[in-house]
Amino acid sequence: MGRHITAVRILAQDTRGVTAMEYGMIAAATIVAIAGFMLSISGSISTIFSTISTSI
Repeated sequence: MGRHITAVRILAQDTRGVTAMEYGMIAAATIVAIAGFMLSISGSISTIFSTISTSI
């Protein structure tokens, strides 16, 4: 039983994977922000291309 408690304590103190998780969360937030921005301007971009298409 003592070995298990020691193993849990060692795992609880290990912080090497925390940085990778933080970078993952930052990347996910960035992707969500970019997707939201693209959705908000997609209508105006479509209008611009339609205008160009009809004038050609």
